[in-house]
Amino acid sequence: MINQFVFFLEEKSAEIMLNEILPKILPEHIQYQFIIFEGKQDLEKRLPKRLKGWLNAEQIQFVVLRDKDSGNCLEIKENLKKICIDAGKPNTLIRIACHELESFYLGDLQAVARAFGKETLRKLQQTRKFKNPDELSNPVQELDRLVDGGYQKISGSRKIAPFMDIENNRSTSFNQLLSGIRKIANLS
Repeated sequence: MINQFVFFLEEKSAEIMLNEILPKILPEHIQYQFIIFEGKQDLEKRLPKRLKGWLNAEQIQFVVLRDKDSGNCLEIKENLKKICIDAGKPNTLIRIACHELESFYLGDLQAVARAFGKETLRKLQQTRKFKNPDELSNPVQELDRLVDGGYQKISGSRKIAPFMDIENNRSTSFNQLLSGIRKIANLS
């Protein structure tokens, strides 16, 4: 029975987002904590040692969340999977944000509109460009452009995440993250 999730994240902004999302999907008896690295290279370098450090982890579910950036999603996932297997944690849930965490926010432009007081953004979700935000190669720049240069990763996450509608997000990678967590939580 799982009673805790441990998330390995490449950046602080992901923690801020998850702190808003997780209470909406996890039962109260399941706790969670975050291990934050200084970027994806630091995550991949230090992940094996951090995973091996968890002893008696039968009731813990590990989750690795990393941005795809310009890399190959399948290769990144396979590399992380190998790291987890070699570290003795083969059941670690691995999720890749395509291309960046900001794709999750572009999948919910109503949340962005509320966070930045730009009501006109709501209508953009139905446009071809924002129907599948995971296809946008530079979501940070897109988001920054939408809010007239007012987007910063950490403060932007603090503004947007509380308004996210977890049932109506256009980002496939965001929905994959949630479905993976929900599936594991329901099995426990």
